[in-house]
Amino acid sequence: MKKIFEKIQALDEVPSYSKHEKFVEGIINAIDDKVITVGDPLPSVNVMISSLGYARETIMKGYRELQRRGIIESKNRLGYFVSNGNTRHALKVAVVMYTIDTFQDQFYHSFRKGLDENVHADVFFHHGNIEVFEAIFSLVKARYGMYVISPIHHPRTKELLNTVPRNKLVMFDRYEPLDGEFNYVVQEFEKSSYAVFEELADEIRKYDEMIFFHDPASLFPPEIVRSFKKFTKNYSIKGRVLREYVPGSVQKGVVYYVNENAELWNLLKDCDSKKIKPGKDIGILSHNDEPVKEIVGNGITTYSVSFAEMGKRVARAVMKHEQVNEVIPTKLIRRNSL
Repeated sequence: MKKIFEKIQALDEVPSYSKHEKFVEGIINAIDDKVITVGDPLPSVNVMISSLGYARETIMKGYRELQRRGIIESKNRLGYFVSNGNTRHALKVAVVMYTIDTFQDQFYHSFRKGLDENVHADVFFHHGNIEVFEAIFSLVKARYGMYVISPIHHPRTKELLNTVPRNKLVMFDRYEPLDGEFNYVVQEFEKSSYAVFEELADEIRKYDEMIFFHDPASLFPPEIVRSFKKFTKNYSIKGRVLREYVPGSVQKGVVYYVNENAELWNLLKDCDSKKIKPGKDIGILSHNDEPVKEIVGNGITTYSVSFAEMGKRVARAVMKHEQVNEVIPTKLIRRNSL
C-alpha cells in the first residue's frame, strides 16, 4: 500500500496538477509500474484520506473516474480492486501539432495507423503561436494518458513541457531541450541542411546567385537560415535572404530556395509565362518533400525526413511505452529543378 501512496505523492513535482489529477495519474502509474496488478485491492477511501490528507470527495471522484475508464471496479462491501492491467486499453492521446499541411498529414496518418483501434487521439494545432500553445496545455493538462507534442521554439516552451510527466511525453518533429530523460522522435535542421547545400554545391555554382525566401515570423526553422548564410560564405557563393517571393520577379541565373507552397506555385507560374525552364535557366530547392513536388515544374529537388517513419516510431513509443531518443535522417531527393 505504501508504494501506491508514493506514486501519488511523486506527482507533487508537477505543481500544475490538482489533487484529483495526482490521485488518478498516481494509481495509473502504480499499475503501469507493476506496483499493483489485476485483482489487487486498493486502499479504502478512509485510508486514502488518512495517508494523503485529501478530501473525501477528491478520493471518491478519483475512484469514480478510474471506474469509468474501466481500470478499477467496486465490489460490494469489499472495496475497490484493479480490474484492467492494460491502462492503454482506454488510452487517450493528446496530439499537439504545428498546422495542417501535407507532410504533417503524412505524420498523423502513419501515427494513427500505428495505434490500437481502441486508442482515442485528439488533435490540436498551435500554428506556432505561443498563446495558442499555452491555451492548449491548459485544456489538455492531466486529461490524457499520453502527450505527443511538436514544440515551439520559444522561451516559455520548456516551462509548459515540464507540466507533462516525462513518462507520458513524446516530443516529435522539433527538438527542444528539457532536463532529465524524455522521449523524442525529431528531425535535425542545421547540420543536415548544411550537408545538403554542400552536396548540391556544384549545381548551385552553375548559377549567378542563390536566394532564400524566409519570413522571420513564419514557422520555418531559423537554424536553416544560419546554415544557408554559413554555406554561401564558406563557398563564396552570392546569397541573399528575402522575406518573400514577389510575383513576376523571377530572373534567370538564380537558384531559388522556396518553402511556402503558395510562393512555389507563383514562381512556377511566372516561369511558365516567361518561358523560363527550372533546372536550366533557374534552379529551385525546397525543404520537406510531398507528392505534388514530384510532379510540378517537372520535379522539384527537395530534402526531407520521412514523416511517415516519424509517425510510425512515435506510435510505437506510445503503444509499447518504450524509451526512444531518435533523430530521423534527412535525405536529399534530386529532381529536375536543380
